Amino acid sequence: MSNLEFAPPKYAQIVQAIQARIEDGTYPVGQMLPSESRLVREFGSGRSTVVRALQILSMHGWIEREHGRGSFVKGIPAQSNERSRAGASAFDAPESAADTAIVHAGRANAPAAVAEVLGVPQGSPAIVRQRVISEEGAPSELVTLWFPLDVASGTDLGQTEVIAIGAREHLQAVKQVRPARIVERLSARLATPDEQEALHLEAGTPVLGVLATVFDASGDAVAVADIALPGDLHELEDSYPAT
Repeated sequence: MSNLEFAPPKYAQIVQAIQARIEDGTYPVGQMLPSESRLVREFGSGRSTVVRALQILSMHGWIEREHGRGSFVKGIPAQSNERSRAGASAFDAPESAADTAIVHAGRANAPAAVAEVLGVPQGSPAIVRQRVISEEGAPSELVTLWFPLDVASGTDLGQTEVIAIGAREHLQAVKQVRPARIVERLSARLATPDEQEALHLEAGTPVLGVLATVFDASGDAVAVADIALPGDLHELEDSYPAT
């Protein structure tokens, strides 16, 4: 595989495979999905990867997970293609998975790209929350969430402790902040020194960068997700009607 080709991360492959089976009726509404152990064997992945895929499917309304019973098909959610993008996943995902590690949280100066979409001067203080997601023991994704000070005030977003329910649900519970729209910008670029260190990359390695801005109903930016995906591990794929 060349440096400019991308392969989907394993959890995304599992999400896409189960979505396809729900869409074509292989898994009808109400049916119980195969067990986690069976999915681990089928996809040749670790259990934490399967659990993460099921969490994403549950958050996006494809399935319903019942403790002690299993996961059941809910059907194709309305506007599902708008709710499964990288930015939404970064903002929604719980931090309690075994493959997720919080590497930094606290107050920092917003870099130019983040400050621009937040509508503040470069270097303005903000709350940053950064995590590394691993796949089969190797770092595969660096997610950095930025929040304006007034949005993060009174929350746990600046603390290093894990937020098990994820940033979106935490903001909704503590501040009644509800995202209404996410705008993403994609870029292919070389990894920064910090990204090289966090993702164990060699100098000159390409990454796919995703900068996703989360807006509330009034149009104010309430968060920015800056995501770095190693170029030899990832691709982004979308499917949508032609009319």
